[in-house]
Amino acid sequence: MSQAADTQELTALRRAAILVSGMLTVTLYFTTILVVSTVLPQIQGAMSATPDEVSWIVTFNILAIAIATPMTGWLVARFGRRRTMCTCVAGFVLSTLMCGLAPSLETLIFWRIVQGAIGAPTVPLAQSILLDIYPKEQHRFVMGMNGMGVILGPIIGPTLAGQLAEDIGWRWAFHMLLPVSVLAFLGLFLLLPRDQKTERIRFDWIGFLSLSIAVGCLQYLLARGPRLDWFESQQLVVASIVGVVSFYVFIAHSVTAEKPFLDLRLLTNRNLALGFLLVTLFGMLAFTPMVILPTLLRQHVGYPDALVGWVIGSRGVGGLIGFFLAMWIERIDPRLSMATGFCLLAMSGLWLTFINIDVTPWELAVNGMVQGMCIGIVFVPLSIATFSDLEPRKRPEALGVFHLLRNLGSSLFISVTIASIVASTGANYARMIEVLNPFNPALSLPWVVGAWDASTSAGLSRLSREVTRQASVIAYINAFGLFTIVAACAVPAALLLRRARPAAADVAVPAAVAKAAPQPSPSKAAPEPDAARKAAAE
Repeated sequence: MSQAADTQELTALRRAAILVSGMLTVTLYFTTILVVSTVLPQIQGAMSATPDEVSWIVTFNILAIAIATPMTGWLVARFGRRRTMCTCVAGFVLSTLMCGLAPSLETLIFWRIVQGAIGAPTVPLAQSILLDIYPKEQHRFVMGMNGMGVILGPIIGPTLAGQLAEDIGWRWAFHMLLPVSVLAFLGLFLLLPRDQKTERIRFDWIGFLSLSIAVGCLQYLLARGPRLDWFESQQLVVASIVGVVSFYVFIAHSVTAEKPFLDLRLLTNRNLALGFLLVTLFGMLAFTPMVILPTLLRQHVGYPDALVGWVIGSRGVGGLIGFFLAMWIERIDPRLSMATGFCLLAMSGLWLTFINIDVTPWELAVNGMVQGMCIGIVFVPLSIATFSDLEPRKRPEALGVFHLLRNLGSSLFISVTIASIVASTGANYARMIEVLNPFNPALSLPWVVGAWDASTSAGLSRLSREVTRQASVIAYINAFGLFTIVAACAVPAALLLRRARPAAADVAVPAAVAKAAPQPSPSKAAPEPDAARKAAAE
């Protein structure tokens, strides 16, 4: 009996249970990034880490997701969809438990890498499964329910994690995910149809490993550069050489191989090349504020963890609004829609460059809602325009590159931003202490002497802490300026795209949003565009 026949025999109740399990899996996947962002300041204090070191908890997780996601199709073809899905969810449960039990920063980073790599295939597999087990006329409802899981996670997760971190501790931000993760695993393990005979397909290990090593070395260079003084460190010199050699091997192999891991000839398509550039910029803007804001608010502004969670959760509310706006995005020229979204992102970043230590939670919440709404608005038309004039047989490979670049952009830009904050804080501190001397008349004013008496060691200590705080806030404002520049650069790039043809757009939208993995047999892969087209046609 074929797998298609198995799915047709599923009862309505069993399909609904699989839908709930799949939605929980997708929700957990998107919740983990925001949950960790909320508790980063508390982890930094507990682990005695610097801001750039604690950011590795997020950056290396996203990097692992980026590298592992293109392997989804090969895993399904080699081991079967049910076995791959259940193994990945079980690994996600174990790695989440170990993250909560991690005794050191190094251990926590290791398990976050495992969590990202083993959880990466779950999203495309969950959505591919739902498209297969439900009839075509119900695809729109199913994808809508699955999309709601993507939206609700970023709203509920950070808020609950912030409250638990304040009341109990940061480890419960991971432990709170375990019951839901176990429930999702049991649902998938007990309800998914059994796999049929799998096939052996060729996987380009040379291209995959050379690209992974090159990207890993670049990430390490950006992460350790500020602390090790860049190329003054022998470690970073070695990492740079290894990265350059690996990238050369990847390029040479991709050009000469018959079936490379990533086909560079795809870049000859104008919309696809510009789409790859835009999705990289999109990835750079999507997660960076959520990583740097909690540390600023907790350590320098003085917000409690619960309030930080509410501020980060507001971004999910904006994403919910953007999700509903995206349902009508087909009526608008994707280029204008993307340009508007990126322009609003630039304005929200510019808004953050004018904040100070007295910023209110409501101001940050509104700003987060605007950013979340823009993220929801931009992604759908970006998917439309990128794949609008691409041949259907090339879409699965192009989708893999599309999501790879999105995650790489996030990971690398977070590291660049943290490095900028560290360097700028030191430079700002050095400039500010130049005016702190006995000859500065401002230090003799009564209202200044009362708080920072430079004649005593306690007063000097308080004065140093205040200078450090002000230098850090200026550094974060500079980082928001960098965010604004990136968003502004994306606006003209979006307008250079060709207008999407309606027929092609209908296929590209659900393929990019659903991120359905290629199926092991041609007979299974062929119906997916038709099923996906009907899922978003209405």
